[in-house]
Amino acid sequence: MPRAEGLTANGEARDAGAMVAAHRTLQLPAVVTVTNLDNGRSLRLRVHDRGPTEAGRVIAVSPRAAQLLGAAGPFRARVVLDGNASRAAIEGLAGQAAPLPIATAPVGRVERESLAPPEGARGAAQATPAAARSVAELTPSFREPERLPEQVTQGAPSPGRIWLEAGRFFRRDLAQAQAARLGGRAEPFGPPGRQQQWRVRSGPYASIAEADAALARAIALGQPDLRLAVD
Repeated sequence: MPRAEGLTANGEARDAGAMVAAHRTLQLPAVVTVTNLDNGRSLRLRVHDRGPTEAGRVIAVSPRAAQLLGAAGPFRARVVLDGNASRAAIEGLAGQAAPLPIATAPVGRVERESLAPPEGARGAAQATPAAARSVAELTPSFREPERLPEQVTQGAPSPGRIWLEAGRFFRRDLAQAQAARLGGRAEPFGPPGRQQQWRVRSGPYASIAEADAALARAIALGQPDLRLAVD
């Protein structure tokens, strides 16, 4: 789980009670639906941090989100990205300034220029430089990060099978060599009509504990880029 103190990867204060999560690769922030496949409960979460730190894991949820999902420890999850909500979550946040309006240059000759009176002169207090007004008008307004509601959706449980994945390759021989090191197999992967990919994985495993044991053995053999997946 993400720590409850300090700042997240995108500079927010950590909040153990918020509907938030940490992911290894998604752009921050992002909005996802996380489903606990063991009991069918789903929850919309905002990804605002990097993690988890545990090997093989892809996403970690806040303690409150885990409680609502009915997860007392590691659980099998499905993660679905909401692209539209993720783009909306980015717009207007601090550091995401709106584009400044660009006006065309005036046409014609400057005949007269009025300067503000020097400091201390009569009328100086009443003068408001045009540049100052322009800066105020063009300063973008920012909003606080959205807090998603604690809204749980109940579906049918679908635990699936746990696999240990060790990479994807465009060459079959490289995939087979990796599979031999892992003690797994290389399988064709990807939609038809595109360049064939090969996925290397071992399993399936009956439980998370059994999958974790296989993961630990693979790490001990020096295998990189390992993750546990459910299908």
